[in-house]
Amino acid sequence: MNMEERLWDYIDGLSSSEEKSFIDHLIANDTKWKNKYSELLETHQLMRDHLELDAPSMRFTQNVMEEIARLQIAPATKKYINSKIIWGIGIFFLTLIIGMIGYGLSQINWSSSGDTNLPVDITQINWNKMFNNTYTNAFIMINIVLGLMLLDMYLGKRKQERMKVK
Repeated sequence: MNMEERLWDYIDGLSSSEEKSFIDHLIANDTKWKNKYSELLETHQLMRDHLELDAPSMRFTQNVMEEIARLQIAPATKKYINSKIIWGIGIFFLTLIIGMIGYGLSQINWSSSGDTNLPVDITQINWNKMFNNTYTNAFIMINIVLGLMLLDMYLGKRKQERMKVK
């Protein structure tokens, strides 16, 4: 810890009693410490006596809100997002997925017999170990609840739209 930090702690009263007595001794016997202490004490007095915190005016919040009201607020997203573009992107990805599935199905040899050349015999896999897990069950339950919430929001929105039309 340097001299200035120790003196600030001493002035602020953050030093321990041993540290205070040691700094008292240094201030009394060392001119360098005494000069620095006088300088920091004077700075401390000036800050305490002449430093005033500026408070915002009484109308500050109202002035800010009035300035914001003068500016143009961004329009709702329905006004500046073109739904045709969104539909086009959705159709593109749907076509891409259907194309990949179609290509995958076209690569299957449908005329072969029932024996497959997979490196793992699927009939020997114990599926109970995978689906009898607490985490898997919790994941499935959470997905079901989220799906029902999504369905409820969708149906509620449709009901509101029908009520507006009537």
